[in-house]
Amino acid sequence: MKSHYETRREWGDKRYHSLNFFLREKFGHKVFKIPLDAGFTCPNRDGTLSTRGCLFCSAAGAGDFAGNREDSISQQFTEVTETMHKKWSEGKYIAYFQAFTNTYAPISVLRELYYKALQQPGVIGLAIATRPDCLNTQVLDLLEEIKAQTYLWVELGLQTIHKKTSDRMNLHYNCDNFQVALNNLKNRDIPVVAHIILGLPGESHIEMQQTGEWLANQPIQGLKIHLLHLMKNTQLAYEYKNRPFHFLTQSEYADLVIDCLEILSPDVVIHRLTGDSPRALLIGPEWSLNKWETLNYIDQRLLERDTWQGKYFNTDISAL
Repeated sequence: MKSHYETRREWGDKRYHSLNFFLREKFGHKVFKIPLDAGFTCPNRDGTLSTRGCLFCSAAGAGDFAGNREDSISQQFTEVTETMHKKWSEGKYIAYFQAFTNTYAPISVLRELYYKALQQPGVIGLAIATRPDCLNTQVLDLLEEIKAQTYLWVELGLQTIHKKTSDRMNLHYNCDNFQVALNNLKNRDIPVVAHIILGLPGESHIEMQQTGEWLANQPIQGLKIHLLHLMKNTQLAYEYKNRPFHFLTQSEYADLVIDCLEILSPDVVIHRLTGDSPRALLIGPEWSLNKWETLNYIDQRLLERDTWQGKYFNTDISAL
């Protein structure tokens, strides 16, 4: 006899709406994201807002697994797809502008790079990661133009709804900026994937859950949940040396992730459930290096808790 979860919704073998399941359903075959570094910078690094950057951000601007920024888009695409083919023999691609702020350049430069990526063999769409304060009208117009021609989503960093944390992490944007950007993209029917980080120093479990609760009421189409993993040579690493803070345990993290999933709409696509870094750069937590073990543990905890994405969606969780 099927459980309530199984009769209500099925996402393959997962209790959440995974990106892999979503893309296979949409396109009918395996789809890979090809992470690219287009050579952009960030207003939080070039002196416009700050030169320190977000305190947790690596020297690669969150593009530690992207292509080499010294290479062209075509070269990066070829090298990354060749690596992918060692695991999977065939599939289509979404060109993923990952490193730094990928809408922070003159429109002519953005147009050239976006369309160059779309011209690569097998590419069926674009994913563009950016800050919520870097989406002016010209950029929005260009994104709307591209969406009319191909599959597109925009990834927006929220990280936390708590201003005290965003200020401490030197983000130079906050929840209000995210809301404006989200509304502007929604008005142009451009899908949004939000990013949050669990384990930011100074935040309680309740505060992390509040970020998930807030997002559950927003018109997002996708979500990336990141674990704070501390990397060498980041501003936060220098602070940690003088003022160590608590790293989430694997158990704490898994249950926080599930708390977020339970109140989220079942229609939201889960693009990521953890974060990792190059082994040589990681300070902690060490368990984050075992990405698949962590994902399997989250699956196990979902089963143990007899829960799934959307179980409490549109429910007053204060009454639970």
